[in-house]
Amino acid sequence: MSKEKITFITNAKIFDGERVIDKQSVTIKGEKIINIGGHAPDGAEIIDAKGCTLLPGLIDAHSHPNMDALKMDLTFGVTTTCQMQGYFSEEQIKAIKSRKDLADTLVTFFAVTAPNGHPNELLPPAVLAQQKAMMEEVGLPPKKTASTPEEAAGIVAERVAQGADYIKIMVEDGTVFGHPDTPNLTDEVIAAACSEAHRFGKIAVAHAMSLKATERAINGGIDGLMHIFIDKPHTKEIIDTIVSSGAFVCPTIVAGASTIGDSDAPEFAKDERVRSKLSEEWINALNKHIASWPHGKTEYLLASVKALFDAGVDILAGSDPSVASVGGMVHGASLHHELQLLVKAGLTPIETLRAATSVPARRFGMNDRGRIVNDARADLLLVKGDPTTNISDTLSIEAVWRQGAQLSNI
Repeated sequence: MSKEKITFITNAKIFDGERVIDKQSVTIKGEKIINIGGHAPDGAEIIDAKGCTLLPGLIDAHSHPNMDALKMDLTFGVTTTCQMQGYFSEEQIKAIKSRKDLADTLVTFFAVTAPNGHPNELLPPAVLAQQKAMMEEVGLPPKKTASTPEEAAGIVAERVAQGADYIKIMVEDGTVFGHPDTPNLTDEVIAAACSEAHRFGKIAVAHAMSLKATERAINGGIDGLMHIFIDKPHTKEIIDTIVSSGAFVCPTIVAGASTIGDSDAPEFAKDERVRSKLSEEWINALNKHIASWPHGKTEYLLASVKALFDAGVDILAGSDPSVASVGGMVHGASLHHELQLLVKAGLTPIETLRAATSVPARRFGMNDRGRIVNDARADLLLVKGDPTTNISDTLSIEAVWRQGAQLSNI
């Protein structure tokens, strides 16, 4: 039996997922953190992190990854993603859990949606056919839709049997995407899906990008909103409604800004710390916008996020990347862009870092990560500088660990 490797990281400023602590060293043994502070154990590999900050590995609370995307995520210090629509085979999920060169991911598989509902209105027939073929190839059942509460309950039960970590529900009439006649779920179907998720002990989260859809999702019993509404400025009423529900919000400002068409992603793409790790295809993605809702303004999104945060709503960082043809978001890098936008909205850098570490870990029940504490997974990110005062420093990546294994070739 091989001896577990011990790594001693010293002379670092440490943000533990909640706050900056007064310790300067962390000891990793095997896959876990075994000590904060203290001296280097005998035989440990010593990493001098002078001038650097050690953080928990970042968590992207809204993503649509494939296996290649999970490699990109890890390169940017994103050690866990929350898949919000997609498909992995049982074999792929086993590989993701065991391989240390990929980010880990929670899964929801396909969301509860209406027949011909979102996101079908955005996908060409050829893409839908390819999607169907890929599902058949990896052995997943055909995608089902819900017109009745009973059908919704059946889909939830199927997702739970597949191993879904949570249930995603699409509340979308297509207006903000230029398809205002997109079939949508009824209130009764939304409520049934939420109720059935809760019966199985799962949280239910919603795609909702308009103020009306947000209200409907909350009224249906949703636990988390995976976008901020982009069609209108916030009102006191909607803030109070969300607060009273106890739901969290993952605003995906980067996705909202791209949908509006005023994203600063092209400027973000000029950062060499971003460009140097992306292919030309993904750099081009950052230089495109979805631009299907030009009536909105990103400044409204920023103001809504700050109002929700000030009211006590848990804000989670998520970037909503999928394929390169969808402009404005890329895997890994765009979570750092989202952090910069959260600071622009008025959160402090420390409040923002919590939104990508301890807060999503808590809200999604990932009790083994998101914090630098004894016995936690050694999912860690070491960056040059101090992102607790300058959020852009999250991009100055020196090292990444997933479960104690250090990623090479950063």
